Amino acid sequence: MTEKVFVDTNILVYAHDTDSGSKYIKARQCIAELWDTGTGYLSTQVLQEFYVNVTRKIKKPLNPSEARAIVRDFSLWVRSFLTPATVVRGSEISETWRISFWDGLIVAAAQQDGASELLSEDLGHGQVIAGVRIRNPLRP
Repeated sequence: MTEKVFVDTNILVYAHDTDSGSKYIKARQCIAELWDTGTGYLSTQVLQEFYVNVTRKIKKPLNPSEARAIVRDFSLWVRSFLTPATVVRGSEISETWRISFWDGLIVAAAQQDGASELLSEDLGHGQVIAGVRIRNPLRP
């Protein structure tokens, strides 16, 4: 069985931020591999955060139509939707593991999708949160 890999917003943003140096290269390689294997997953929350970040917060923002096209492409990676139960689970994860609610919601979505791994720069590399292993693919 192929492992399901959930992608956090920061990895997706780095894969589209040409000014992020080696992080850009590593993130693009990760995303390309996930496309090739069909194992990439993400949530609507990640798509929302991605859109805001790449159109407003990076050094060379993407124009809105280009960002929308990327969101459309990555919508194929959204396998399930956030529900009130996902929000409750995210709050429980946030409280139990003492992480932000938004990170807890991403972990809850990964768990909901049955992902074994979450690619993220924000959470502790190697840590297991709610049964989901965290991996930072940008580490040197």
